[in-house]
Amino acid sequence: MLRRRTTTPTAPTPRTGGTRREFLRNSGLAGLALGAIGSSAGRVVQAQAAPATPPMSTTYHKTICQFCSVGCSLWAEVENGVWVGQEPAFESPINQGTHCAKGAAMREIAVGDRRLKYPMKKVAGEWTRISWDQAISELGEKLNGIRDEFGPDSVYWLGSAKFSNEQSYLFRKLAAFWGTNNVDHQARICHSTTVAGVANIYGYGAMTNTFNDIRNSKSILIIGGNPAEAHPVSMLHVLAGRENGGKMIVVDPRFTRTAAHADEYVRIRPGADIGFMLGLVREIFANGWEDKEYIKSRVWGMDQIREEVERWTLEEVERVSGIPAEQTARVARTLAENRPGTLIWCMGLTQSTVGSSKTRAASILQLVLGNIGKKGGGANIFRGHDNVQGATDLGVSCDTLPAYYGLSGGAWKHWCRVWDVDYEWMKGRFGSQDLMQAEGMPLSRYMDAILEPADNLDQPSPVKGMIFWGHAANSITRGPEQREALDKVDVLCVVDPHPTQVAIMSNKQDNVYLLPASSTAEIHGSVTNSSRSLQWRDKVFDPLFEAKSDYEITYLLAKAFGFADEMFKHIGVQNNEPIAEDMLREINAGTWTIGYTAQSPERLKLHMQHQDKFDSVTLKGMAEPVLGEYYCLPWPAWGNPKDGHPGTPILYDASEPVAEGGLPFRARWGVEHDGENLLAEDSWTPGSEIQDGYPEGTLGMIEALGWADEFTPRERLIIAAIGADRFTHDMLAMDDAAAQVALDDLSGAFEGSMKAQMNDVSADFPGYPKNALTAIAAYLVTQKPDGSNADGGGNDLAGQVRGVNWKTDLSGGIQRVMIAHGLAPYGNGKARSVVWTFPDAIPKHREPLLTARRDLLPEYKTYEDQRKWRVPVLYESIQNIDYAKDYPIQLTSGRLVEYEGGGDETRSNKWLAEFQQQMFVEINPADAGRAGVADGNDCWVASPNGRIKVKALVTPRVGEGTVFLPFHFAGFWMGEDLTPKYPKGTEPYVFGEATNTIQTYGYDIVTQMQETKATLCRIEAV
Repeated sequence: MLRRRTTTPTAPTPRTGGTRREFLRNSGLAGLALGAIGSSAGRVVQAQAAPATPPMSTTYHKTICQFCSVGCSLWAEVENGVWVGQEPAFESPINQGTHCAKGAAMREIAVGDRRLKYPMKKVAGEWTRISWDQAISELGEKLNGIRDEFGPDSVYWLGSAKFSNEQSYLFRKLAAFWGTNNVDHQARICHSTTVAGVANIYGYGAMTNTFNDIRNSKSILIIGGNPAEAHPVSMLHVLAGRENGGKMIVVDPRFTRTAAHADEYVRIRPGADIGFMLGLVREIFANGWEDKEYIKSRVWGMDQIREEVERWTLEEVERVSGIPAEQTARVARTLAENRPGTLIWCMGLTQSTVGSSKTRAASILQLVLGNIGKKGGGANIFRGHDNVQGATDLGVSCDTLPAYYGLSGGAWKHWCRVWDVDYEWMKGRFGSQDLMQAEGMPLSRYMDAILEPADNLDQPSPVKGMIFWGHAANSITRGPEQREALDKVDVLCVVDPHPTQVAIMSNKQDNVYLLPASSTAEIHGSVTNSSRSLQWRDKVFDPLFEAKSDYEITYLLAKAFGFADEMFKHIGVQNNEPIAEDMLREINAGTWTIGYTAQSPERLKLHMQHQDKFDSVTLKGMAEPVLGEYYCLPWPAWGNPKDGHPGTPILYDASEPVAEGGLPFRARWGVEHDGENLLAEDSWTPGSEIQDGYPEGTLGMIEALGWADEFTPRERLIIAAIGADRFTHDMLAMDDAAAQVALDDLSGAFEGSMKAQMNDVSADFPGYPKNALTAIAAYLVTQKPDGSNADGGGNDLAGQVRGVNWKTDLSGGIQRVMIAHGLAPYGNGKARSVVWTFPDAIPKHREPLLTARRDLLPEYKTYEDQRKWRVPVLYESIQNIDYAKDYPIQLTSGRLVEYEGGGDETRSNKWLAEFQQQMFVEINPADAGRAGVADGNDCWVASPNGRIKVKALVTPRVGEGTVFLPFHFAGFWMGEDLTPKYPKGTEPYVFGEATNTIQTYGYDIVTQMQETKATLCRIEAV
């Protein structure tokens, strides 16, 4: 229920007037039946005192909506431990008192009676209630047995974008301690192509600006996104930008609710986005509208782009995309004449075999216009789930450790230092060092990890144990192969508040476990919204029924696996539940690459308490105690919490000092390529003492600049110990006095016993041994841990100390000193528009694997078949088959405002279920007429993967030759009703076919993102 509050107290208190419930209770009428009122009419009845009622304990808790990535705040009202009411937080600078339908129903979802209430196990095909002790004991025994027999990679850990930041980090740590990189989550199939594409152009793979900043945009280009339904509250800011004069253009195969608000709607053929965007770039170049000075000083490779786009004439764009030539020209002019402009995209751009090229094409368009790093500009990528940004940042991914450190030996050593575990011990947990440093299996291919013969996999064994933890199978393509795979695994486990489609699509009769996880409202922790702001979510109430928090389940499994003591060495555990604040502090200790280091629990909680003090557009704190800080410290928030960095609201904004949230582009690619300079030219942030480009920060660079004496003793000790591989976790807790004693002792030891080594290191350290930092470095690199002399290597190891950089310096000293001199820790480089490490260095249009436009082949053919990510990846062998003869209609999919993700939670909510009770297909009237299908009738949508039975919605919203399916449904399978297979009392209110049952094979060449936006089907009358 929604109860509007007109004031904004830090913690709400009951209002004087009270609610209707309070009025009835206090007046003694709460239990009075209507019949009794009627029977007393006309009679005088002696008044009696109302029966005493127990005092009510009412508390208020601020939490964050559990659905999309906008990050709306809401107040939860709890009476005697029961969540009884909610309302949007009017003081939140993000949602500003608004809710969407899903957000308004969050309480009903959390307290819903369709939740999984206790652990269950399938025995001879029947669901059986079991205890938590039995569930954990059996899973521990069976999974350990699989590990012992087949190796650690034989268990797959599929995580969730619904995890808090703390659980995301914990889950990746669990997989590491288990000994596998076979761990992933929803970002693989929603925005992995964004992360890869954008990170390889700008430096970071994240939304550059904020939702609020769209209010400053003079043009708003939305391509492959429908925020009115997928991110409804974001439209508050989009429409405000339009009302402020921004020209809104929506590009989509379907006339969506978002398109209805546009100044210009552009209907595009599914899969043709690259050609259209490169056509815009060509038109901008042809008219001299590009930002020439910006490109010269801040962008590399644009001459190659200019040459490549020459083929994308207005006529060629029309031939490939179906967009009229005059409309492409008009859109280009609108973007050029209305700057700064924002470009918004979602999964319509990313879910493609060329998704990583599409996101780069979008990024290049914004560079040509000079829109990146500008207020009102940006590449604004709206993420899907409430913490898909944070879960990605914290490494629930098969190709990296937390904070995008990758999987190299250096990355593992960094995190072993943070975790305080021996690197050699960690390496021994894996099947081999090669597997430890190799990309794991992406979730989009998990079925192949199970079904492929062992000799066709780049790991010792197929997957035998499958864990679905907060992930729905109906959001993954190739339904028939999924079903076959889930039937085949030895152990299948679902950890979720709901059983999900996994529980009913598999025909497996035994060794299937369902563990009831709590909802997001039942734990403390932080979540990162799409704007990179970390918000603290208060626990609203204790887990219902027999549910347990993700934290507790993780801890219990770690105990069963035998490594809990090591894994939770520096994380407090109370009643089997790890403490969220301790986990965040460990995150702060290690995530230097992306600046998750300054967002301490205390700072985040302070921001949540003072939401009303932040400007509604800039998100800047306007009063103490948050004055000058940006709302919830959007990453990167550099350095340690005590350094007080305010956060970075707009990435790459070179108009602000680094200490105040400004940044240049990241110098991620080195200093030159093919003899060309990759560092910025004549461009720097205010206050920079290097007024030009510069590389990323290292100890050697700081020494060369003469700033090494600015390190504190603690920083000197930690930097030297890391470089010399002699770091101990105790050093993090040292104060400067203790560190200075250690430095003095070690320097003295060097002076007294190591003078013979002076000549060996003098070339590296000319001032040696006067500099205490180099003295400690030299001592450590020439000593074994027991103090005895080491054999050689002094020069190389001293060089390693000088090579310690801003990412691996656990002291934060390198970042602090650089920022003190106005420098960005990651350097000042150029964005690169040409990514020489990708299969297509410059984005190229390639036809979908299943294309109806055979006339565009072979000119725009796909890739040759590959072997990547531990499995074969098919391209040309599929495209060479002409499926269009039997399946002539293009199939695309997307979201509905009522439901979220796989839909298990939202379809189990009676208020949301009322809005949309049928799975349907949108069909153009011409296509419906040819198929003999009438509006509202059942019909079949068939693809090479099978067919599904749905309701027909005949509408011109989709163009002729294209159909649209929403993807939130489950419960039916190619016409078969599977709902009796749910455990009793857990079936949702609304069922339907899943579009991904029939979505076909196709994966991005760089990330293995699945193709869901451009395949083929046919419509059949029932």
